[in-house]
Amino acid sequence: MSRKQELINTLELIPHPEGGLYKETYRSEGGIPKNALSTDYSGDRSYSTGIYFMLTADTFSAFHKINQDEMWHFYDGSPIELHMIKPDGKYSCVYIGRDIENGEHLQYVVPGGVWFASRVKDNAEYSLLGCTVSPGFDFADFILPNTTEMTALFPQHTKIISKLTRD
Repeated sequence: MSRKQELINTLELIPHPEGGLYKETYRSEGGIPKNALSTDYSGDRSYSTGIYFMLTADTFSAFHKINQDEMWHFYDGSPIELHMIKPDGKYSCVYIGRDIENGEHLQYVVPGGVWFASRVKDNAEYSLLGCTVSPGFDFADFILPNTTEMTALFPQHTKIISKLTRD
């Protein structure tokens, strides 16, 4: 059995709607009431949530956004490319991996409201990461546009959008 398959089995990872595999590992018992959150939230949220997240050479995490900040943590495998587009259209890409001497990040925070997508760097076999979201993740905050919708928002980034969205 490959290391990738061993991790999938041991961590009990399942498909994520954006692409890749995941398993929720933490959801705080306490929560934040809706009236204490901005109007971007439709209900109460946990203080924080955490997941394992795996990308493989044959998949990617499609462009999406959530209201919350999302901190990525590198665990195992190859680095990932994390592509981001801010609401004003500014594009950036960072690498999350263990080669910090060459600019990779062990941790990186995507601010809430920023569109982001990721893929394994250099078509390597897999990347295993963790994601911590605060306030806690809820699918009610998750927006996953298709290629046409995303390109309409940011036509200047059609090339990367076409690679990291689905129809």
